[in-house]
Amino acid sequence: QVQLVESGGGLVQAGGSLRLSCAASGRTLSSYVMGWFRQAPGKEREFVAAISWSGSSTFYADSVKGRFTISRDNVKNTVYLQLNSLKPEDTDVYYCAARTGYSPQVTGRSAYAYWGQGTQVTVSS
Repeated sequence: QVQLVESGGGLVQAGGSLRLSCAASGRTLSSYVMGWFRQAPGKEREFVAAISWSGSSTFYADSVKGRFTISRDNVKNTVYLQLNSLKPEDTDVYYCAARTGYSPQVTGRSAYAYWGQGTQVTVSS
């Protein structure tokens, strides 16, 4: 069993930056593909980014490519999402998730077995 806890969300002005963290306990993250998703009220949870267990391969949704960066530190058992050039439409609850496997290009939420509780990101215009 893997427990995931996100942190780092908050209120930021458009154009600003935030760094989200996802700390794991229970098991080492080094054998899991890690992903970030986001969800607005009344909408489906959507894929944002994912990273392979080694960190050598990443994959991004088109809407965040070039602005967001996913990374991981397997020693610290933590995954990060750097959010730059934030837009009001990036306002969502952000969730980290873990899945077995190798490819970060699997974007369906049903593929991920473990989820955190989410952290709110609010971008003001």
